[in-house]
Amino acid sequence: MPIMAKNKQKTDPNYKVIAENRRARFDYAIEEDIECGIVLSGSEVKSLRENSANVAESYAAVEDGELWLVNSYIAPYDRAMFSHEERRRRKLLVSKRELANLWSATQRKGMTLVPLVMYFNHKGLVKMKLGIAKGKKNHDKRASEAKRDWGRQKQRLLRHGE
Repeated sequence: MPIMAKNKQKTDPNYKVIAENRRARFDYAIEEDIECGIVLSGSEVKSLRENSANVAESYAAVEDGELWLVNSYIAPYDRAMFSHEERRRRKLLVSKRELANLWSATQRKGMTLVPLVMYFNHKGLVKMKLGIAKGKKNHDKRASEAKRDWGRQKQRLLRHGE
């Protein structure tokens, strides 16, 4: 059944990836991910529909019992009467139980909340997938890069039949 759910997302006309943090899986070891909503203004949603956002250098933080997305970029919308601030802090929406889990995870040594992907879900709402992650050391990064390179080499060998 999960395979059908993945295929449904790809064929669903409303499902659309807006911004993806591809570097996150290289720099961090993702232990768990969580989906959350995001509070946006109208001009921000219009701008996102035109595919103009970046979450690569942003992070999430739990402050005063609320979850915030810090330093994410949403380009200004040209035709908006009241434009938005491009790099403002945006509130993320999660349940109280999830917020407590995220807060306890970030209090452990080396854990951080990394935005993985921002997307429109099947209902057309903007959602954010956060990863509870631990930063990798340089030797861990080299090991994962070597593993990836070996996977590529193995595929090449299988393809050419050598």
